[in-house]
Amino acid sequence: MYRDRGGGGSRSEMGPVDRKRINDALDKHLERSSPSTSRSFNAKDKDRLSAQPTPDHRDSRSASLPENKGSDEESETDSEESDVSGSDGDDTSWITWFCNLRGNEFFCEVDDDYIQDDFNLCGLSGQVPYYDYALDLILDVESSHGDMFTEEQNELVESAAEMLYGLIHVRYVLTSKGMAAMLEKYKNAEFGRCPRVYCCGQPCLPVDIDGAYFGTTFSHLFLMTYGHLKPQKVSQSYVPRVFGFKIHKP
Repeated sequence: MYRDRGGGGSRSEMGPVDRKRINDALDKHLERSSPSTSRSFNAKDKDRLSAQPTPDHRDSRSASLPENKGSDEESETDSEESDVSGSDGDDTSWITWFCNLRGNEFFCEVDDDYIQDDFNLCGLSGQVPYYDYALDLILDVESSHGDMFTEEQNELVESAAEMLYGLIHVRYVLTSKGMAAMLEKYKNAEFGRCPRVYCCGQPCLPVDIDGAYFGTTFSHLFLMTYGHLKPQKVSQSYVPRVFGFKIHKP
C-alpha cells in the first residue's frame, strides 16, 4: 500500500511541472484568442486605412469646371462670330434702301457707273443744294465732313440726295439699261393696272404730270421701243344706262 502510495507520491511530485506546462500552453492560447489582440489588430488596420489618401470629389469637380468653362467660352465666341457675320452681311446700298422705301416702288435702281459719269450729271449741280455731299451719300462714299454737320444739316443733305437721285432717274430711264429695268416693272404690273372695265387689267405706265421723276418722254419712248406692248384699241364702247335704259343724247 505504501508503495502504491509512494508511487502515487512520485506522480504527485511530477504534477506541478505538468501543470505549469499546461498553464503556459493555456496562456499562449488565450493570448492568441484574446479580444485585446484583436482590438490592437483592428486599431492598426484602422491606422493603416486612415493613412491611405481618400479620393477628393472636390478635385474631380474642380477639374471638370475648367472644361465646362472652356466650352461655355467657345459657345459665347461662336455666338459673337455669328452676330458679327450677320451684321457684316447687312451691306445694303443707299440706292437699294431708297428704292425699297414705301412710296418709291416706281423707281428703278440706277447703275453706279451711270452716276459716276460726270457727263450724265451735267447741269444738276446748280439745281441741287449740297450737291457734292448728296452725291457722296448716293454712292455710299464715306465723307469726313458729315461729322461736322449738325442734325439739321444732315437732314438737308438727305433731302438733297433724294432730289438728286430723282433728277438722275429721269435721265436714266431713257437709256437702254433704264428701259430694260422699267420693262421688268411693267411686266410685273408694278405701276398698277387700269381700272376701266374694257381695259381688261391693262398695265399702266408712269407719266410725269405730278412732279414725279419720270419725265414726259419716258412713257411714249417706252411704247415706241417695245411696240408689241402697245395696247390695242377696244372694239366695245361703254354705254351709260339708267335702270337698264340707254341715256338719250341730245
